[in-house]
Amino acid sequence: MSRFKYIKLSKSKKIRYLTNYYKKNLYIIFLHGFMSDIEGEKPLNFQKFCKKKKLGFLAIEYSGHGKSSGKFTSGNITQWTKEVKLTIKKIVKKNNFILVGSSMGAWLSINQFKFFKNQIKGFLGIGSAPEFLERLMWKKFTKKMKNETKKNGIYNLKYGDYEYPITYQLIKDGRKNKVFNKKIKSKIYLTMLHGSKDEVVPVTYSKKVLRLFTNAKKKMIIIKNGDHSLSSKKNLKMINGELSKIVTNIV
Repeated sequence: MSRFKYIKLSKSKKIRYLTNYYKKNLYIIFLHGFMSDIEGEKPLNFQKFCKKKKLGFLAIEYSGHGKSSGKFTSGNITQWTKEVKLTIKKIVKKNNFILVGSSMGAWLSINQFKFFKNQIKGFLGIGSAPEFLERLMWKKFTKKMKNETKKNGIYNLKYGDYEYPITYQLIKDGRKNKVFNKKIKSKIYLTMLHGSKDEVVPVTYSKKVLRLFTNAKKKMIIIKNGDHSLSSKKNLKMINGELSKIVTNIV
């Protein structure tokens, strides 16, 4: 069912995306996490969900991720936020939508409220990680790691089986994208889901996101024994149920 497409955002930039077109219907927009892509369980799950409910769907793969153009080390929160904005404008156009943000995707989702405050009707966060670059990475770097990052412009951070090339420009750009000091007045349906056994991002991050929204109908769900990705069939079923409730309230 997944048919990947590409959109040209500039002469040198091609962004990969997944979509199904419903001209005048509500859209679900999925924003993936840091160093992830749109080939995982979650984007395909939401694509099926939208097809079943006859909703529009869009999953965006940022530059330097998956098969989108560009180098990961050239990207940052400002750039990925802009790519999301441009892709929404070109594909979703004037339709109303619900944002579904996974991990870093929740940070990029929060950044969209300054561009689309009237079109965004709901927001569902999965293991939300705004400001993770400073709070969960940089603050935990040793003095030696920090010095190496500043000197070389990059530090290859080993985490589990993965290696993350963390650039100093990415860390500095993250500081320009602080969201926890903001208040968002949009009257939306807001649900935060977080695994109780998330070892990457503490549950408190989802709670902080809830506090940003002063006029939203809010809900926090801590999934028992859930990990950071919440990609198991059981977890996805629960997430779909919560998304369904948001959709029912809007449509």
